[in-house]
Amino acid sequence: MNEGGATRRRGARGLNKVQIIGNLGRDPELRFTQDGTPWATFTVAVNSVTGGRDREQREITEWFRVVLWRQLAEVANEYLRKGSRVYIEGRLQTREWQDREGKARTTTEIIGRDMLMLSAAGDGEARSQAAAAAPAEPATGDEDITPDDLPF
Repeated sequence: MNEGGATRRRGARGLNKVQIIGNLGRDPELRFTQDGTPWATFTVAVNSVTGGRDREQREITEWFRVVLWRQLAEVANEYLRKGSRVYIEGRLQTREWQDREGKARTTTEIIGRDMLMLSAAGDGEARSQAAAAAPAEPATGDEDITPDDLPF
């Protein structure tokens, strides 16, 4: 042991932990692997306020792609809807692949380990119906979004 009671470890581990609170941009999409393991994907919009050079506050939105596995995926599919407010905790993962045209593509997503539903029952559904005519979230998440673009 070294000073302070901490034990030294070989190959100290890093930390990859993400926590977000936001609203679903679309209903969860439930799929199954070849061996029948359920997994779900959806996007979450997280709003924050920032001050610009002119000191005027602006609301900005950051979009996150979320992947849930097994029972968590089934719960999300059953209870979450577009507009639902949710807390997600997990880790970031970046994947690379080639699209149909052979172009290299990359995505970074949150692999969720924990989820808390923060909306009242049916709240997401009501928001989804009210926002039916709202523009969809960006396909890649790279585009600039204004608060007027949000689906809720």
